[in-house]
Amino acid sequence: MHIYKVGGAVRDRLLGRPVTEVDWVVVGTTAEAMLEQGFRPVGADFPVFLHPQTGEEYALARTERKSGRGYGGFTFHASPDVTLEQDLIRRDLTINAIAEDEHGQLIDPYGGQRDLADRQLRHLSPAFAEDPLRVLRVARFAARYAPLGFSVAAETLTLMRQLAESGELDALTPERSWKEISRALMEPRPDVFIQVLRDCGALAALLPEVDVLFGVPQPPAHHPEIDTGVHVLAVLQQCAEHQQPLPVRWACLLHDVGKGRTKPADWPRHIAHEHRGVPLIKAINSRCKVPRECQELAELVGELHTHAHRALELRATTLLELMQRFDVFRRPQRFEAFVSACEMDARGRHGLEQRDYPQAAYLLDAMQAVRKVAVQPLLERGYKGAELGEALNRERLAALKAFKLAAQAG
Repeated sequence: MHIYKVGGAVRDRLLGRPVTEVDWVVVGTTAEAMLEQGFRPVGADFPVFLHPQTGEEYALARTERKSGRGYGGFTFHASPDVTLEQDLIRRDLTINAIAEDEHGQLIDPYGGQRDLADRQLRHLSPAFAEDPLRVLRVARFAARYAPLGFSVAAETLTLMRQLAESGELDALTPERSWKEISRALMEPRPDVFIQVLRDCGALAALLPEVDVLFGVPQPPAHHPEIDTGVHVLAVLQQCAEHQQPLPVRWACLLHDVGKGRTKPADWPRHIAHEHRGVPLIKAINSRCKVPRECQELAELVGELHTHAHRALELRATTLLELMQRFDVFRRPQRFEAFVSACEMDARGRHGLEQRDYPQAAYLLDAMQAVRKVAVQPLLERGYKGAELGEALNRERLAALKAFKLAAQAG
């Protein structure tokens, strides 16, 4: 039995990055021998075991063969005669196919160290094109390592394009796609993830509503970058720089999809794009089986982000309606996330990244003003039922009017 450290732990150590988890491959043994040593089996499709003390994953060396469509369309073979080199070559990228033995010696049969030095994300073999999930994985690695200067090798991008054109991406389950998309959006350069998907044609297959935004012009006075798709990438970059959570990043990715439905004759203006976008965002959320928190925020941001940009001009009644839409009385965090998404939208414009966004503080202060209105005094005055609701709204509206006057005076 020979045990090797493999994959991300070796790659990230060589890059000088923190290693968060370690995977091991075991050569020259059987599942029965692993069980005898106290390892706990967890792999349903192939032999993977948890170490009895550390809990780290140990997988038997295995080969794989394409047997059907999609991510799950493979049969695996694990036996004591499978070599380390055979196990490594079934991986996706050369930089993920470096192993390390117990003495710290590197085993690198496929040039992973060279590609680390050259900052290249390069596929290992033509078998790369058998697994559609690898398109998303490579784009995610590009988003992670772009700050270090990594890019996708030209021949790998060609294979990714072939996969996208083959229709194999359709075989990915929504759950598996969302797992990769959500992880990629949280990488240091989520904009690179979207750009790589677009470069290989995968964005048109997975998120066509976002793909069509590229080439759609906006008014240069408000959007110096002009291109709507370029704007979305810039907004995502701002999300990463400001360390926004996943719901905000997802909302920012989709906030302008309504502009893809503007008639070219109306360009570069996009009147009512917010309302055109809502059904598109709902369709994307449903198709991708997006978690509820991300769904809700994306739909609200898509519909109402221009309200935030005009916050200083809104009447008190409109401000109150906005607060009620977000249910700031029970869910203030959702409104705070909305304000963050709108600020990222405003900053995601070329040359305007550092411009002040006073609407953020204004909206959050307005929320605090309206939340301070207490119900108890109204109950003590005998209000109840529908009358209580009406009285509460009057008090809240009065609070917002007072807030606006104070803001204008100050």
